[in-house]
Amino acid sequence: MRPLVADQHGGQIVLLPGGSKIELDEKIAKKGVIFTDLKTAEEKHSELLGKMLGKTVNVEEGKFSALAGAFAQNGVVLYVPKGVTVNEPLHSVLWGPGADLAHISHILVLVDEGASVTYVHEAASPDEAGSNSLHAGIVEIQVMQDATLRFVELQSWGRHVWNFSHERARVERGGNLDWIFGAIGSRLTKNFSELDLAGEGAQGRMSGFYFTDGNQHLDHDTQQNHLAPHTTSDLLFKGALKGKSRSVWQGMIYVAPGAQKTDGYQANRNLVLSEGARADSIPGLEILADDVRCTHGATVGKLEAEPLFYLKSRGIPQNEAEKIVVEGFFDPIFQRIPFEGVRERFQQYIADKMA
Repeated sequence: MRPLVADQHGGQIVLLPGGSKIELDEKIAKKGVIFTDLKTAEEKHSELLGKMLGKTVNVEEGKFSALAGAFAQNGVVLYVPKGVTVNEPLHSVLWGPGADLAHISHILVLVDEGASVTYVHEAASPDEAGSNSLHAGIVEIQVMQDATLRFVELQSWGRHVWNFSHERARVERGGNLDWIFGAIGSRLTKNFSELDLAGEGAQGRMSGFYFTDGNQHLDHDTQQNHLAPHTTSDLLFKGALKGKSRSVWQGMIYVAPGAQKTDGYQANRNLVLSEGARADSIPGLEILADDVRCTHGATVGKLEAEPLFYLKSRGIPQNEAEKIVVEGFFDPIFQRIPFEGVRERFQQYIADKMA
């Protein structure tokens, strides 16, 4: 499996059913950065693990989070100490081959005060026709005061995988989180992603990309919680659908009492490319403060005839014209992705699905 960030990563962890392979650049390790698997962290960094486990996701939130909390055998622990900037991206892959298996994972990230890091995590497996496998996962992220995290997660599970995940990030005062999702795999996904802007001036951006076909069903449930004044959130999720596939996006912006000067935005745009496909888009606002700016929008539409006609009039065949329009539709999301390798991978997925 080709790593998403080519040769530019500062560390890589590959999680396999039988164990893991861990690499971390010595220069980064000398700064006190811990980037390892869950098993090693339990043995060598138990005190640190105590500061990270169960700090954002309560395992009793649902049966799948309880399952993941109790049985997580595979996982990643990333800790960046105060004031440390990691320039090279860190990368992990959860590789889950095999049929009729359960893969359970727990990802833990703590970016301490004034620190900065970029982290790319990918969950993937080959298709195993005629079987069913499960993935249940928890992602817990803490971005401390004035810290910055760019987190890219890509889901390309095989068509036989039923995928459930509970993810929550907490951003403290002056902290900044740029959170990017890509989803093209699995038979069914139910993903809860929650952003808690817990300190004054905290900022969070959530960008999502999904493309479904066949009988896939992807359901993303997002929550932007403004818990302190002067916080900003910006969510943009874009999806395309083919075959008899379905997508659901349900989003909520919550503004707590006293969280004045909040600026919250959410948008979901869907492109339905087949008669049998269906996209449901359910935005929501719950505002308990009176000096805020919160906006939301959702659209579901088909390929517009005009740009297709224009491209075809220039001699471009129908299939190629459709691919160009779909790429243009996703471009605002691609612009938010910090790596050429990730953008290329997404573009390849589009080409494969359009073919």
